[in-house]
Amino acid sequence: FFYSSLYASNKDNVINKLNKIENLSFNFIQTIDGKDEKGKCTIKYPKKIFCKYEIRNNKIIVSNGKSLVIKKGKQYFRYPIKRTPFEFLLDKNFLVEEIKKNSLNEINEKYLFIQVNENNNNINIFFSKENYDLVGWQIEDVYQNLSVTYIFDTVVNKKIEDKLFKLPENN
Repeated sequence: FFYSSLYASNKDNVINKLNKIENLSFNFIQTIDGKDEKGKCTIKYPKKIFCKYEIRNNKIIVSNGKSLVIKKGKQYFRYPIKRTPFEFLLDKNFLVEEIKKNSLNEINEKYLFIQVNENNNNINIFFSKENYDLVGWQIEDVYQNLSVTYIFDTVVNKKIEDKLFKLPENN
């Protein structure tokens, strides 16, 4: 009994790590249809995200917790966050509950992942087995493309201005 309590399960370790996160900033590489895009993102729980892609893509994604905007050049798309996988991906409490009630799977003894199937969204969320950090996700994007996002150089709980999550104008 004493021995087992010293070693928390992978599930407990991932949950404990998630529970300590209020926000995170990171670099990412996103692969959609075999094409890589790179950029930087900030997530603030619950349900806020700001991603700026490298200049050549001239694209940003912003959620204020209620709506999600994808702006690329002159194109402007706005969705209720409830109609996107971000409704679940950006909800830390939802993720913790999903991890509690489901099993974490393992890939190559290096990564842990959970599969979430909610409201026709199929999401795989990946964590490092070494330190239990969030390392990425795989979703079907709003255009029904398979999108794999790998995150790295993560900084947790830095001071973030809420104005970062103000939705851009459609101009």
